[in-house]
Amino acid sequence: MVPARAVLERLSLEQREQLERILSAPVECVFDPGFGRTGSEARFVGPLPFEVRGASVHVTSGTNEDATTALRSTLTAAQERELFLRFNYCRYRVMRTIRRFSGRRLTITAAREILRWDDEALATRDALVYANLGLVPAMIQRSRITGIDFGDLVGEGQMALLRSVDKFDCGRGFKFSTYACRSVLSSFSRVLSRMARDRDHFPTEFDPEMERSDFLERKRELINDDYVDELKLILAANAANLNNIEQRVIRERFGFDVPVRPDPRPQKTLGQVADVVGVTRERVRQIQNQALSKLRGSLEEAYSAAGSN
Repeated sequence: MVPARAVLERLSLEQREQLERILSAPVECVFDPGFGRTGSEARFVGPLPFEVRGASVHVTSGTNEDATTALRSTLTAAQERELFLRFNYCRYRVMRTIRRFSGRRLTITAAREILRWDDEALATRDALVYANLGLVPAMIQRSRITGIDFGDLVGEGQMALLRSVDKFDCGRGFKFSTYACRSVLSSFSRVLSRMARDRDHFPTEFDPEMERSDFLERKRELINDDYVDELKLILAANAANLNNIEQRVIRERFGFDVPVRPDPRPQKTLGQVADVVGVTRERVRQIQNQALSKLRGSLEEAYSAAGSN
């Protein structure tokens, strides 16, 4: 379905990006039986006999009655239905063209047809949103949510308003504001749930200046690495005077090889070492403790000598 390069070269960069967006997402519409009839284009996409104005909100007392009054769209029920049919008819034409070229490359004519109908659909959706601009702030005042930035609520509410336009079915006889209000309030509930969840993980706000330094952790890791390297040298030279059984238990228990390999073997449990050595698990623990005591003494001597130097 992707157009050939020759077709894409005849489109502007903006048109190519728009076409890519359309083809990469599922195309859907709220279908009306009149879309497939003769003369549907003239019926659904003719000049609008009315002007779309933006809704404003004038809520002073904060009561639910005032908010409900402010939610009234600037469109009548008939005008609202006409715009929603227009919007979904444009999406229907995009979907129909894409399906017609399923399994084939789009021609330049088909690509431009998709772009034209998508432009018309977006313009109609903008008109519907513009006519209901007052819905989101009115719902914010009605819900009386505290502790959340007003801009965050507006953003969530506007996204819910856009999704409502995409999903609304005007054929069911309901007003769009009734459907959209529920969607906006549900989006506020999701914001509250997300904020509560984040607060459990982050009880205070993040302050970069108060972020704890990892200097001590990194220093500790370096010291541990030094200890491990020194321990490998002591084992390789047997500077701790370990007997054969002690050396074998330490090698098997902690994965050290003598001569020392760059990558140690996986560590084993006391029971696994007991199976290898052929003694009881308790005896392995005793031998391990004796060997570790000797190794600890050698390490202390080595670091004391290094410090005196």
